[in-house]
Amino acid sequence: MAKKSSIEKNKRRTELAAKHREKRAALKATAKNRELSDEERFTAVLKLAQLPRNGSRTRIRNRCELTGRPRAFYRKFRLCRVALRDLASNGQIPGMTKSSW
Repeated sequence: MAKKSSIEKNKRRTELAAKHREKRAALKATAKNRELSDEERFTAVLKLAQLPRNGSRTRIRNRCELTGRPRAFYRKFRLCRVALRDLASNGQIPGMTKSSW
């Protein structure tokens, strides 16, 4: 089980990223638009830099929904490999069985 503080920090980052998504996208589009003047583009870059860093989607860490483990994460199931194997062995994931040969 991951530390509760790490899980909560990641949840705050997710909420902050959702809150600033539209504003960040608009500023990025303005900064990349070559048809605008250099001053307008530069002010957009400065405003983008003033937004909170944790409001960016790249700061969000994929974590297991059950344990909070940040590594060996399967996006399709939103679980880590350990939790996925336990659920599959118990038959709680439809169509998945433990491999044996």
